[in-house]
Parts: sequence; C-alpha cells; structure tokens
Amino acid sequence: MSVDIMRLSRRSMLELLGVSTGGLLLGVYPAVGIAAPGGKASAGLTPNVFLHLAADGTLTVTCHRSEMGRGIRSTLPALFADELGADLARVKLVQADGDAKYGDQNTDGSSSIRGQLENLRLTAATARTMLISAAATRWKVAPERCVAEGHRVINTVNKATLGFGELADAAGALRVPDAKKVKLRPLSELKRLGTDLPLLDGPAYVTGTAVYGADLSPPGTLIAVIARPPVVGGNVTSCDPSRAMAIRGVKRVVELRAPVPPYGFQTWGGVAVVAENTWAALRGRAALEVTWNDGKNGDYDSDAFRQTLSESVNAPGTAHRNLGDVDKALASAARVFDAEYHVPHLAHLSMEPPVALAHFVDGKCEVWACTQNPQDAREEVARVLAIDQKDVTVHVTLLGGGFGRKSKADFVGEAALLSKEMGAPVRVQWSREDDIRHDYYNAVSTQKLTAGLDAKGAVTAWRHRTAFTPIASTFAPVSRPLERDLQQGVTDLALGVPNVRAEACSAEAHIRVGWLRSVSNIFHAFGVGSFIDELAHLRGQDPRAAWLEIIGPARKLSLAELGVKALANYGASLEDHPVDAGRLRGVIERVTALSGWADRQKNGKVLGLAAHRSFLSYVGVVVSAVKRDDGRIAIDDAWVVADVGLVVNADRVRSQMEGALVFGLSHAFYGGATMKKGATVQSNFHDAKLARMRDVPRQIHVELVKSEAKPGGVGEPGVPPVAPAIANAIFALTGKRIRRLPMHLEVPV
Repeated sequence: MSVDIMRLSRRSMLELLGVSTGGLLLGVYPAVGIAAPGGKASAGLTPNVFLHLAADGTLTVTCHRSEMGRGIRSTLPALFADELGADLARVKLVQADGDAKYGDQNTDGSSSIRGQLENLRLTAATARTMLISAAATRWKVAPERCVAEGHRVINTVNKATLGFGELADAAGALRVPDAKKVKLRPLSELKRLGTDLPLLDGPAYVTGTAVYGADLSPPGTLIAVIARPPVVGGNVTSCDPSRAMAIRGVKRVVELRAPVPPYGFQTWGGVAVVAENTWAALRGRAALEVTWNDGKNGDYDSDAFRQTLSESVNAPGTAHRNLGDVDKALASAARVFDAEYHVPHLAHLSMEPPVALAHFVDGKCEVWACTQNPQDAREEVARVLAIDQKDVTVHVTLLGGGFGRKSKADFVGEAALLSKEMGAPVRVQWSREDDIRHDYYNAVSTQKLTAGLDAKGAVTAWRHRTAFTPIASTFAPVSRPLERDLQQGVTDLALGVPNVRAEACSAEAHIRVGWLRSVSNIFHAFGVGSFIDELAHLRGQDPRAAWLEIIGPARKLSLAELGVKALANYGASLEDHPVDAGRLRGVIERVTALSGWADRQKNGKVLGLAAHRSFLSYVGVVVSAVKRDDGRIAIDDAWVVADVGLVVNADRVRSQMEGALVFGLSHAFYGGATMKKGATVQSNFHDAKLARMRDVPRQIHVELVKSEAKPGGVGEPGVPPVAPAIANAIFALTGKRIRRLPMHLEVPV
C-alpha cells in the first residue's frame, strides 16, 4: 500500500525536480527496471538500474545514495550526463528506495564517489555504447564512426544526427554489452568534471520546501514519542500510563520490548506514547510515571572511566605495528618524552533528529525515513516485524545532517513496530533530548605517545598506545580496538622514524558506540598532531619543520616500511591508494604557504598547524588564534588544503571542507557527552553546544590540490586535523598545552 501524501505543500520542490504531481510525491519513484548483460529491456533504454532513457528523450537518473547536504543528487546527474553525452537540462532525478540491486547504498565512510566513480561512469558509458550501436545499425556504418554528444548521436562521416529519444527503443532492444567491452571517455571529455556544479536541491533548502522525514503526515497518521531507558541495557520496572492517557489526543501507551545483547542497531525499548499530534505525544510522555532498572551499566561514570583508560595506556597493549626495536631505542635514547591525550564520547548533534514514518498493512510495511542506509533499515524492519524483506519498502527523504547517526536503523524499527501495533501509519519523532541522550556516540579514547630522541634531538623511537571502545563492541563482546580501527591514523601514519610500535589497549564498553564523521581519526589525529607540535617546541624547532622531519621524505610506504602485516586501507588496495608521505608533505607545504606561516612573526599572526591522512585523502589545516577583549580565545582565520585525488564536484568538496572545519571546531571547543550513573548528562544545545557565529573564523580559505590520483573521500577527511591545529594555535598564543578535549574545560570562552 502506498501512503497518500498528496496534501503536502511541496509543489515548488517538485517543479524544481521536474516531477509529475501525480502519484507519490517526494521525487520517490519505483526504480527503473534492470537488464542484466545479455538480457533485453523495453519501453526505452534501461541498461541498468541507474538510468532510463524514454522515447521523448527524457533521461531519468536514479540516485542510490542519501542526500544530507553533500550534493550527491547534484553530482550524479552531471557525471552521468557527461559520460553519456546527454543534455543536463533533459535529466530527471529519482531517489532510489532501499534495494540490494543498487549495490552499496550506505551513505557513510566518504565512499559515494571514491569507491564507485569508475562503476558509475560505466553505467552511463553502457547506455552511450548502446545508443551508438543502434544509430550505427540504422546508418549501416561502423560504431567507431559515431559519437554521442548534445543528447544525440552524430555520424562523423556525413554529419547526420539522431536524437537520443529517437534511438531509445531501438537501443533498448539490444543486448546489454559486457562491461569489459565498454570504453569510458577520456577524462578530458568530461567537461563538468572538477567544476562547480549547481546544487540541485539548494532552492528547496533555502525556501523551506525541501521534504524531510518530519514533513510527512499523511491523513490518519499518528505521532509517537518514546521514553527510552536512560542507561544502555536498562529496562522498564514499572509504568503507570493513567496520567498520560488522560491527556487529550493521546491514543495509546505501548511498552516496547527491551533489546538483548549484543545490541547492534536494535530498537532501544521503553514506553511509547502514541497520539494524534506531536504536542499531545510529548505531553503524554512527560506525564508517564516510569521506573527503570538500569542494569550493569548503571554505575558508569565517564569522568572516572578516564582514569581507567589512562591506566590502560600506561601498560603494554596488543602490538599492531612493529618496525625496528622500540624498547631498545627508548632504553638508549638521550631523552624520552611522552604525553597523554584524552577525547570524550562525542555526540552527532545533527540539526534534524531521527524520524521515521511507517505503515504496516496486510503483512507489508512501507517506510519513509531520513536514513543513510535504506537497505539496513529495510532489513531491520523485516526483522522486528518477522516478515520477508521483499515485503518492506523503504523510501529515503532528505536528511538534515547525519554524520553516521542515521546509518543506524533503530528509529525506523520503532516506527514499524508501532504501526503494526496501532494498525495505522505511525511517525516516530525523536526530540533533541532523545537524540543527544540515546546516541551511538563516538568512542571515548585515551592515547599515550612516547618518543625517544638522540643527542642531536632527532626522533629515533615512536610508541603509540591507544585505548578506546571499538565500534565492534556494539555487536560483540570486544574490549580492545581492532586492526581496522587502528588503520585510522595509527597503522597508516606515515613516519620517517626507524623504530615504531603501535599498541591497542583495553577499554570496556558501557554505551553503544557507532560511526561519527571521521570516526577514530578524530582522536588519533588530535594525539599525533598535538604530539608533533610538542616535540617541535621541546626541541626549539619550527612546527612545520618538525612535521616534515617526522613524516620523512616523499615516498609511498610499503607494508614492511609501515611495520604492519596488513592494512585495511578503507577497503582499497595499496596499489590504488598507497600511504603517500609525499602527498601528506604536499598539503603541509601548501597550507603553510597559503597562510603566510613563514611571515607569522612579522605580521603578528599566532598560527597552529596539523595534517592528517584519512579515507584515502590528505588534508592540512592552519588556524589563527586570537584573544578577544573579553578574554575569550577565538579562531579568527583558517586555511585548509585538501588533496582528495580526482575531484568531481569542486563546489561540494570545498563546502565539505568548510563544514568539516566548523564541525571539528564544535567538537574541539564544546564537544563531549558525559555519563553519570550510566545516563547522559547533556540534553540540548544549552549544554551540548555547537559552534556559534562568534566562534567561526571570519573566513575559511580552501584550496584543492589538482591531482590525477584516484578519488579519495571528501565528507570526513577535513575533520581530524582541526582540533590539533586549534590546540597548537592556542599553545602558541597562551603557552598552555591542551591535551584533553573539549577545550572549554581549560580555555576561557
């Protein structure tokens, strides 16, 4: 059953997207059909699940990834149009539902382009090959005599042309060629590649007509809010619903089953109040009288846990990287220096809290959700309802931020369960407090870095111990970081030091841990970036020179040179994406030149530097710190240089770097979720703060390195160097070294 949402006042957005106002709105359409190699398609050309060319020349592009401001819905149509030779003005965009036929749909890990560019181009090149073949057959010439451009196929011999629409049916009747026989265009022919592409959904964002999960309230929809256990592993001891039921508009109070370990991304349990509107549901929840059994995590105190982590990194851990003989080098060093760094649990703090609408009827469930991972949402709905996945449809709305939180399907499962219980469409709305107190937080971490220096001050030994609750602890009883966790700034760290060891130390989980934008790179970059700056000042050295010395000469490091047996490398081969010290040096050299690093003493600038490799990209950051008249320390200028390999949409890459700077600044100054007696203390933006206008630099200068390297990630790599660059700038300004985040605990604000 399709939920009728025709009454939504969203026609301007639909006109912008070129969508008919008949049927289901949102730009959510049934996916076009798929034709496997050797198969046939009809009614126009449908070479794969991403493209459909109609006889009227309309090219429908299906966007399989979620849009949360990254611009994928703008990038894909332009990329396909260039590779195919289509007129972008004749392209219509459709948002894909969750379905395995699209391959990986999880919009996470900065992978939408970096892991799929060649395959995405191949989808359009296949259509181009079939159109050319159809035209060549009609003209009785060799396909090599034909080219596709301007939404038509041109005969290069006599200049005859056939429009794409004229060829659609004939091309659709052909066998889909094997991918190995399809040739991609030379990059030079992709005219939009690396340019600033217009943001398709931009006008809808600005005018407020963009459709997000909370915008959906079809007739008959009930609204649910849930009182969830305040402590992970807790459950309901007793509940008196009478006061809640007395509130006008409240329909039912429903107790949800508590999840059992391993928790994964299951629903949280608790007590749901289902009402005719959001206000009644919220008032009903506030009136509930619930007592909780907090379970084994009821005594968790995150401040006390910091001491536990400190003890962990002050003892040997499991070695994941060994180069040379660190123990011998430290024992013989002229000087040994160490420092300990701590980063707390970090919450996602998306502007849009989680929300999902579900309608279960006749054994089938239809869902609309602001999900980053519609396939996982589909799987979770099928699990909680005990139905087949083929009977679950998940439509994807726009996301008001995600940062990894909305890859989890717990909130979608809640909506499905309550819809089945109520026999009506139900929208589960999370409040800001729900989102902050029931998050899948980034791991709390403590690191101890130790360096051995010879008589001349050269670093001869480097030992890195890190303790944090790994994401795997959400799915299994794991209490020590895994190799794939350490690839994020530890085992893949380019070092020109002869003796290196990296150790993973234990850290028991007391909360649910999940992905957050840049994940383990956040705290590893903070530790490494701060430590290098400390070593520079210890030796009376320019921090820029220290960075370049410790990284070592430009080179591509082998596994043996890294001192590891294997490297997850974000799922990419080292051949395609080596650990490249030259690229890391390059962003440092360029960002320091761009910021006037060498002249900072002359012009009075107080600058901090940091750089990091993550998600196969390299980013250098310099920030300028100032002390305002009220004594508050602020960042008044920032420079970012990013080497992300081949750039597809330059405007979106720059915007992601700007956003990463603000995101990283928020966590550096204000971030951190504190747990007392197992429950999260923070509740809203008054105590879980984000950067305000006064905190943000007057200008964020972003420069993209021109590169022919394969695409790296974009959404996440800008975050890790921000906090250490700020900490280093504050040290240069005040002489006070910051080894613990958030900085507001130690810096006047």
